[in-house]
Amino acid sequence: MKLKSMTGFGRADGARADWRWHWELKTVNARGLDIRMRMPNGLESLEQGLKKSLQASLKRGAVQVFINIERENAGADVRVNADVATKLMAELKTLSAGLGTEPPTLEALLGIRGVIEVAEADADEGETTARLNDVATTFGEAIQSLVSSRADEGAKLHEILESVLAEIEQLVAQADKLAALAPEAIRKKLDTQVSELLADRAEVPEERIIQEVAMLAGKADIREELDRLRAHITQARALLLDGEAVGRKLDFLAQEFNREANTLCSKSSDTELTRIGLDLKAAIEQLREQVQNVE
Repeated sequence: MKLKSMTGFGRADGARADWRWHWELKTVNARGLDIRMRMPNGLESLEQGLKKSLQASLKRGAVQVFINIERENAGADVRVNADVATKLMAELKTLSAGLGTEPPTLEALLGIRGVIEVAEADADEGETTARLNDVATTFGEAIQSLVSSRADEGAKLHEILESVLAEIEQLVAQADKLAALAPEAIRKKLDTQVSELLADRAEVPEERIIQEVAMLAGKADIREELDRLRAHITQARALLLDGEAVGRKLDFLAQEFNREANTLCSKSSDTELTRIGLDLKAAIEQLREQVQNVE
């Protein structure tokens, strides 16, 4: 499976008789699948079917659906709905009188939806059905265009995420080298501190120093955090190869990465390890930002 982005664009054009139409589908990041479409007059019956087609092809993302229809209106019948116009005028005059304003003009009244009606020349039922089928078929082509676009963006995301994981892996390896030296460094530091504090007193027993070193080394031991970070890297790479709507899992995994990095920084008593921890947190934040785009 290839990784897919939630960001994409799809387009398809179609024509039949005196109709020309252009579908445009745009998607951006979202927690789930959020479809927004508004069908123009004559296409309302297609809406549910079109939504099902999108739901079959997409798992996550905010989807905006646009269609632009151009119709040749030769022979169209333009009518003024006198009943609607009369009722509106009466209501508006009453409202104007109450507000102390001038009543609306005829021009303003004609601009209100429903006052002027444009009726196209009647088409037979067979032609209407065929036209709607063509519009729906073209919508399927727009979906395929969108899916392809999201796959292309997903391929770019895959490269970026692999690069960030490689950086995290390198930082973990650097921290691992310092972790191996930590007990000896703590012992030397404690020896120096004890010598300075007890310069004029009896020597502290070796057993006591060993106990203190063991206690401090236990508190500063980051090997468990490093092991979990390596396990997270392996799991993240497996998810990237899976690619089937893994965005939520990757987002959760990024949180786990960050938790281990925070613990590592809190345990650090070494400036170099602290630097590595901060670099690790920066890389993990970059990982978290990028996985927000994954379906």
